[in-house]
This record gives sequence, structure tokens and C-alpha cells, in this order.
Amino acid sequence: MDIREKLTADMKDAMRAKDSLRLDAIRFLQAAIKKTEIDMRPNPITPDDVLGVVKKMVKQRKESIEQYQAASRQDLVDKETAELKILENYLPAQMSREQIEALVVATIAELKASTVKDMGPVMKAVIAKSGGAADNKIVSEVIKSKLT
Repeated sequence: MDIREKLTADMKDAMRAKDSLRLDAIRFLQAAIKKTEIDMRPNPITPDDVLGVVKKMVKQRKESIEQYQAASRQDLVDKETAELKILENYLPAQMSREQIEALVVATIAELKASTVKDMGPVMKAVIAKSGGAADNKIVSEVIKSKLT
């Protein structure tokens, strides 16, 4: 079952349960996917593109949570956190920091990278190898620490 089919099924379940928060989060995600699909015409949208939309929405929620915390708006932090948990269900299982570090070390050795100037190719290779299961922010931090 791909993400779009799962979204449709979950949306029906949320409607039946009258779970407005979950329903709103799913509808926002479906709208973002549809917008991406329209923007990509005449090319069809791929599962990787859909995954990219989900990651973008998750990243937006995380940034919003930080901003709301800085503004002392706990009500909005709670709402965004709940939506974030819902959206994270549609992402593949995330790699742990240790797994990311092992992947980064192997990639650095493979590419014979030695300085921070080599960060771009290493980052690109690690993201490709992880298949979307690694948080890019953590990947960046680990690469910086290993290359300095």
C-alpha cells in the first residue's frame, strides 16, 4: 500500500471517528501532494515525490514548533506537535544516530573525503543510501563532526 492509499484509508477512519485534528492534518497533506502533482505536470508524481512532500510538511511542523515555543504559545505548540506525530506515521522508519554515523563513516571512506569542502558529495551520497530514512539535519551534523 503506498502513501496515497494509506492517506485515503486513514482519512475515512478519521471521519468515522470524528477526529478533526487527524482529519485536518491528512487533508493538508493530501492538498500538498495534489499541488505537487499539478506542478509536475505532464510528468506523473512518483512515490519518492510523495515522500518528499511528507518530509517537507514534517520539517515545516518542526520549524513552527520552534517558533511557537520562542513566542511562548503553548496552545499552538501542542497543536503542531499533534499534527507532527500524525504526519510522521507516513514516513519510513527513521535511522538512529548510531546508524547514521556508521553510514557517514562508510561513505566518507568510500569517497575518500577529508575536509569540510567534501561535505556536499558526502551528504548527497548518504541521503541516497539512506533512502529517506535519515534525518538530513542529523546527517549534516554528523558529517561536519567527522570531517573537521
